Amino acid sequence: MSLYRRNLIKIYDKLFAAFGPQHWWPAESDFEVVVGAILTQSVSWKNVEKAIENLKAEGLLSVDGILKAERQKLADLVRSTRYYNQKAEKLKNICRHIKDNYDGDICKMFEKDLFEMRRELLSIKGLGRETADSIILYAARKPIFVVDAYTRRIFSRLGFLPEDADYQAMQDFFMQNLPEDVELFNEYHALIVRLGKDCCRNQNPLCAECPVSDACKFYSALTNNAVGADAGTGRENTGRNRKGEYKKST
Repeated sequence: MSLYRRNLIKIYDKLFAAFGPQHWWPAESDFEVVVGAILTQSVSWKNVEKAIENLKAEGLLSVDGILKAERQKLADLVRSTRYYNQKAEKLKNICRHIKDNYDGDICKMFEKDLFEMRRELLSIKGLGRETADSIILYAARKPIFVVDAYTRRIFSRLGFLPEDADYQAMQDFFMQNLPEDVELFNEYHALIVRLGKDCCRNQNPLCAECPVSDACKFYSALTNNAVGADAGTGRENTGRNRKGEYKKST
């Protein structure tokens, strides 16, 4: 086992021990996963849930339902998800693709090879890599690792990736150093999101509450700098520093 794989598995084990299973993706159907993957970009999941409930209440949570809905009505129903006009357009685009190419049966699209399906999804106007990969992993249940802003932040702070790593470089890193396993990829990504929301925030990260802080170069640098700054003062430094992390006692 390579050093990277061993360390990535250790990180996963610590996150799972701290947070437990995340039960992703919460949905009643594969199509609902597809809709959620489009709506969740740049917004919290609770706002996505409101939009999905609106679509269900109107009887529109289906390929045909979204296609028959007036564009403005569809946008109003998903208004809680921000950028609702663009997202309504994306929903129309993918449903039109499924209708035209698979007679409205999304399961037929999922029968395709992973990378062929990815190329196809990315050809649909408005669908980016994170959305396409979320559909592949969580709806089609094929082994592709989903990365996002949380992934970049956390794993650059841990020292695995540079801060300016692009999407493909990050995805390649995980897929080359982890077993090709749908359940692992599913749970790992969900745990990364949980860590990013709960502890590893962009501003004022809660490092003292982080289950992987002992392996974090970002946290190590902060605590070392804090100790160095107080080295000659004779003061005990146990409060928060200006970035919000707890400092270790000297």
